[in-house]
Amino acid sequence: MVNLDDLEVYKQLDPSDMLARIHELPQQCRQAWQRALEFELPSDYCGVDKVVILGMGGSAIGGDFLRTLVALENGPLVFVHRDYELPPFVDGNTLVIASSYSGNTEETLSAFGQALEGQAKKLAITTGGKLKDLAEERGIPLFTIDYTAPPRAALVYSLVSLLGICQRLGFLADKSKDMAEMAEVLEELSPKIGENAPQAQNPAKQLASQLLGRVGVIYGAGTLSEVAHRWKTQLNENSKNWAFYEIFPELNHNAVVGYEFPPEVADKIFVVLLRSPSLHPRILMRYQITSDILQRARISYQIVEATGEGILSQMLSLVLFGDYVSYYLALLNETDPSPVRAIDYLKTRLAEA
Repeated sequence: MVNLDDLEVYKQLDPSDMLARIHELPQQCRQAWQRALEFELPSDYCGVDKVVILGMGGSAIGGDFLRTLVALENGPLVFVHRDYELPPFVDGNTLVIASSYSGNTEETLSAFGQALEGQAKKLAITTGGKLKDLAEERGIPLFTIDYTAPPRAALVYSLVSLLGICQRLGFLADKSKDMAEMAEVLEELSPKIGENAPQAQNPAKQLASQLLGRVGVIYGAGTLSEVAHRWKTQLNENSKNWAFYEIFPELNHNAVVGYEFPPEVADKIFVVLLRSPSLHPRILMRYQITSDILQRARISYQIVEATGEGILSQMLSLVLFGDYVSYYLALLNETDPSPVRAIDYLKTRLAEA
């Protein structure tokens, strides 16, 4: 088995240096926040009652996080739309944000093209591509991401940019203190779970080792629901591993009954429960009871606790933890975490069609 304490392994299996992108996560937070606070938008954008974020994959998950945070305050409704067609409820009181890291995501471009024909307010977030060209041609406000990485490694840039923009528009209370705490939490956590921390004292390496050869099933709740989603997609894309996610309390109304059959699957499943003290007390009780049910079903599991006082810190500390776990699992699977060949193949076939 790959020795995660051997730093030569990282050079061999990670030639594109995905590890550096994970290291840069706290720095991304600070840079994106400053740029978002300086970004100018038309004054009439403040009057919308709905925000629709168009995106796919790593470019959409930031919108999911934004929706979670805006729901805690008295802001506009936020929808994340992953499809070719623009939702029919989009109107002149809607802010449509096209989020595509590459600028060439076909679903996003299709839906945004429809938005251009209507009265909705519009905004584009991208590094370039067709989306940037389209925004510049039509005079649409354009927030350009100047960070080079695979889209999934730019999540924080996407999320923090959205947070800053929504704060400027008055949709969110001032998040400056939350952002400062989050960056500090991430900077403190990273060395504890980074590659230089030996596996004997490194919980991220230990969890990756337990996931090796198993299907990861990630449980989340409340503000951690989309964090569980993020863990699932990182295990898919970085680790090239089967993974799924479920949400409390819904999973207690169906998933727990399915632990019985087929019995031979139990040894191939590992459940990760993402938990924070800010969750509803009854939800926290469900974590404990569900752990008991998993143990009785002889299904391996582990609870991973969030770090930090604020909701944003708790969410992003678990994001960072999950990114490291998925990275280490990629190495244990003896695969390069950066390429996503199945997605590239799919896009090639779609282009040919």
